[in-house]
Amino acid sequence: MAKFAVICASNQNRSMEAHHVLQKKGFNISSYGTGSAVRLPGSAIDKPNIYQFGTPYDTIYNELKGKDFNLYTQNGLLNMLDRNRKIKRAPERFQDSKETFDVIFTCEERCYDAVCEELAVRGGKYSFPVHVVNVEIKDNHEDAAIGGRWILQLATMIDQAKDFEEEMENILLSFSTKSPLHILHTIAFY
Repeated sequence: MAKFAVICASNQNRSMEAHHVLQKKGFNISSYGTGSAVRLPGSAIDKPNIYQFGTPYDTIYNELKGKDFNLYTQNGLLNMLDRNRKIKRAPERFQDSKETFDVIFTCEERCYDAVCEELAVRGGKYSFPVHVVNVEIKDNHEDAAIGGRWILQLATMIDQAKDFEEEMENILLSFSTKSPLHILHTIAFY
């Protein structure tokens, strides 16, 4: 079975939805963010809630619950954080991870660029290939849920291949004909 990672900016919404969906189906899955900090909506667009990666989901949940229970229930943040804390302890930053993966899914082009840049900086000294696939997903709860199911479908296609390394281009082509999502793909190295 291939080892997968899914990455968005803050390791909160899109990556955690896909992590949840793939984990329920038994995939070997991890999730990360690529931003400099975890940014969540606040009481106004210019007042986000900012946390360091590694801050436990429980801590974030309880702080936002205490700040404005009604606001954060209404906008779905408390529900999202409750899901997240059942999956793993805290949001993690990809650039700090030493794990290796066969396939990395990113959820937006700037995260794809950040992952590709990080892998290039690491230098590929082990010559271990990793497929980096961007599946463009808008950062809202509804699109994250839909995107998580699309990533599950793509991960299933990859996992069912006899040799996904050889078949990846055909898998992505086939997936692109079924999915409305914009796909980017490259091979990088650990």
